[in-house]
Amino acid sequence: MEKPDVEFVSFLKSYPTYPTTHLIDDLRATEYARLDLGGHVYLDYTGGGLYAESQLRRHNKLLAEHVFGNPHSSNPTSHAATQLVEHAREYVLKFFNADPDEYLVVFTSNASGALKLVGESYPFARGRYLLTFDNHNSVNGIREFAHARGAKVTYIPVALPDMRADESGLRRELTQPAKSGHNLFAYPAQSNFSSVQHPLEWIEEAHKHGWDVLLDAAAFVPTSKLDLSEVKPDFVPVSFYKMFGYPTGLGALIARKPALAKLQRPWFAGGTITVASVQGDKFYMADGSSAFEDGTVDYLNIPAIEIGLKYIESIGYAVIHERVHCLTGWLLDNLTALKHNNGANLVRVYGPTSTEGRGGAVTVNFYDQDGNTLDHRFIEEQANQANISLRTGCFCNPGAGEVALEISRVELDVCFTSPGHEDRLSIDDFRTCIDGKSTGAVRISVGMVTNFKDVQKFLAFAKSLLQ
Repeated sequence: MEKPDVEFVSFLKSYPTYPTTHLIDDLRATEYARLDLGGHVYLDYTGGGLYAESQLRRHNKLLAEHVFGNPHSSNPTSHAATQLVEHAREYVLKFFNADPDEYLVVFTSNASGALKLVGESYPFARGRYLLTFDNHNSVNGIREFAHARGAKVTYIPVALPDMRADESGLRRELTQPAKSGHNLFAYPAQSNFSSVQHPLEWIEEAHKHGWDVLLDAAAFVPTSKLDLSEVKPDFVPVSFYKMFGYPTGLGALIARKPALAKLQRPWFAGGTITVASVQGDKFYMADGSSAFEDGTVDYLNIPAIEIGLKYIESIGYAVIHERVHCLTGWLLDNLTALKHNNGANLVRVYGPTSTEGRGGAVTVNFYDQDGNTLDHRFIEEQANQANISLRTGCFCNPGAGEVALEISRVELDVCFTSPGHEDRLSIDDFRTCIDGKSTGAVRISVGMVTNFKDVQKFLAFAKSLLQ
């Protein structure tokens, strides 16, 4: 008789709902068999989701059995492609429970492409751009458009240890919109650094004071349901590969029609106009989504979005969310309990150490028994040797990283104004500026297809670093 796994029994006592997610174990054996065949421990779901084999088969079958042409024509093959693109557009709205009379879907290359669309087109003149320290660089980058148009840019800080935002400060700023311009408030539904889930209630609070709201949902929607009939942000960027792995290179801007109508594009392109004239020096923008989809959309891959969304629906967010909740809790419980022989902690967690109000990414740094940081690049090298895929760095989220790593404004000012740093600053230069402080962290992100063995293998790896 096989001896029971003592650790697994202990896990089930702590997280008794885990067996309700057994469907994912069945899928792991069929749709994702390549993981175990290759001995992979994949823990970078915030960086990218994994595709199921059936997604590829269904997409390949669609392409193999039909002929599709450029949708900008009206011939039979173009009409076939247009139908598929529009059906996928409708399905995105259905998936997020968005009223088609209220929302539109603009297909983009990724979430960053969706954010750039908003940034370059938002009427910032005499307005305000408010955002949290905790934001992806593609949201931070919008500030450059805001600065260029004379808008006031304000950051709301986040604080250790949980990396949550200063809500009193946020509410104070929300009550002070610019009176003579437009106001945009941007924040992530879930941090790609700390995995903190920021309150969706902020959306309605901002609307009460006249703000448009940009909700970055890229890290949130892979494991949590976003219902746009209950919360109504004005702009929602997503990347589909983070949800279901395939296809890459496609995202969307889901936008409320009144908010989209405010945007003023700085140029026009093929597909975005109804009429353009060279001699007349005039153009007329198309209506709705077409005005924001430059050139020819990726009409052969867009149908794979609908296939992926239906796959997620076949599993259900309730199952996915519970799976991630249980495994993240176990990871946190055990990782925070690891101590060196002298009692010093092995890791420091940046973000909540419980499962409340957080997603499946656990960001840490490792320390030796004397309290010295183990370089995150060294950790990655060691993990690579164990065939563990995780991510290190600041994850394109410098605001959260600066807070987590306790890099001060003074240090940053000195660094950026030092001779030779006017146009270029390397990572090595930056490390020297901040007196050798850590420039990054280690992110272990649990996702839909993670299982108990993956987490145990990572914990075994972590234990190997104990002294």
